[in-house]
Amino acid sequence: MRALLLSGLVATASLAGPVIVIDPGHGGAQEGASSAAGLLEKNLALSIAKKLKAKLEADLEAKVKLTRDGDSRLHLDERVLLANRQRPDLFVSIHANSMPTATQRRVNEGIETYFLSAAASGEDAKKVAARENAEARQQAKGPSSDTLAFILADLQKAETHHDSSRLAYSVHESLIAGTGAQDRGVQQAPFYVLMGLEAPAVLIEVGFVSHPKEGARLGEAKYQEQLAESIASGIKAFLAQIDARERKRSEGVVPAPEAGK
Repeated sequence: MRALLLSGLVATASLAGPVIVIDPGHGGAQEGASSAAGLLEKNLALSIAKKLKAKLEADLEAKVKLTRDGDSRLHLDERVLLANRQRPDLFVSIHANSMPTATQRRVNEGIETYFLSAAASGEDAKKVAARENAEARQQAKGPSSDTLAFILADLQKAETHHDSSRLAYSVHESLIAGTGAQDRGVQQAPFYVLMGLEAPAVLIEVGFVSHPKEGARLGEAKYQEQLAESIASGIKAFLAQIDARERKRSEGVVPAPEAGK
């Protein structure tokens, strides 16, 4: 695969294919959301991540790294550091949603896909980010709020941020088409796990484990395969877009971005 231009730096994918980091949310004592039947977000995310890894390796000959491949706890900042060490072409974090009250649990379902922004795109997005960022607030270590603000401001000016948006829409459209799930849209929010990444990055909420029907469906291996296949298809479509852009750049049709823009 040809070199991809990321944040003004050239990250060269391996000859065998792109480098992709998949981040199964939570792990260990951080169980995440849970369904009425006892399905834990941490286990669901890992199961989908492993299925996605296998599909990407088979279809794209990709070099795929999981931030965790077992039931282990990994701090959010450690996930970012691990991902950047791989010099990935893209990063995908997998999670599942939940609602707190009985009424909300009955009616809220569907898939949401996020990319990084300094401000959430709405109240619901803000609440999702707050829930997924809860671990970061409990950590004694990690970047200061000033550092995080700088990272966000810098990222928003970079081409990586625009490519994250493209990746989010590509994956989300594929997910909705491939699963028939309710479309809750592509949104933006300040997710800690997406901060500081040196590659296009998205966070996917694959559904609501708290919803009676969707929660049960998410526990089915067949549906998890559908989710993995749909995410893989969205990734393939995104990489094709980027490859076409880089071809045009190499031919002088599309100018390369200036550093820091």
